[in-house]
Amino acid sequence: MNGKAPAFSALKNAMCSYYPLSAETWSSFAEICTYRELRKHEYLYRAGEVPVSFSFVHSGLFRLFTVDDKGNEYNKIFFDEGKFPGAMTALLQSTPSQFIIEALEDSTVVEIHFKGFRQLLLERHDLKMFQIHYLETNWLLHKDAREVEIIQEDAAHRYRRFLRDFPALAGRLPQYHIASHLGITPTQLSRIRKKL
Repeated sequence: MNGKAPAFSALKNAMCSYYPLSAETWSSFAEICTYRELRKHEYLYRAGEVPVSFSFVHSGLFRLFTVDDKGNEYNKIFFDEGKFPGAMTALLQSTPSQFIIEALEDSTVVEIHFKGFRQLLLERHDLKMFQIHYLETNWLLHKDAREVEIIQEDAAHRYRRFLRDFPALAGRLPQYHIASHLGITPTQLSRIRKKL
C-alpha cells in the first residue's frame, strides 16, 4: 500500500482541481487529516454509529450501502480513487448513520475530521470556494441526473448509463453489487448483459 505523503499529495491535487488552496489553508487542513489503510471487506464507517469524519480515497474502492429489516442490501453509490466517501447527513445532523461504507478492495484513505473541517470553512475563503464548487458538481448536478435515471429509465438503460459513466468500475465490481446499485436482481442483470 502507498504511504501517507502520496495520499496527502493526491488529496491536495483533488481539492485544488475544484478551487486552488493557499499554502496556509492546506497546512491547516492537513492538520485535521489522518492517513488510514483498510483491508478488503473492512468497514470505513458503520451503520448505527455517529460519524466524526469523512474521507478521501487515495487507492481502492468502497461501497455505501444500507440493509433492510429482511437483510437485503442496497448499494447507493461507489467510491473509487479521488472520491470523498462519508455519511454526510449523519455528519451534518450528528446522528447515527443509516449507511455502511465498506472497502471492496485493499484501500488507503485520508480521513478528514468533520468539526475541524467546518471550523476551517468559516475561517478560509478558498476552502469555502472549494466546498461550493465540489457540492455544485457532485451533489447537485450528479444527484439530479441519478434521480432522473432511477425514475425514467428502464433497467437496461440504467446499466448502459452505468457502463458509460463508470467504465473503470464495471470491471472492478462483482455483478451482484452492480445489480443492487441499479435496483435489480443479479439474474435480471445477467439477462440484460446477454442481450447487450
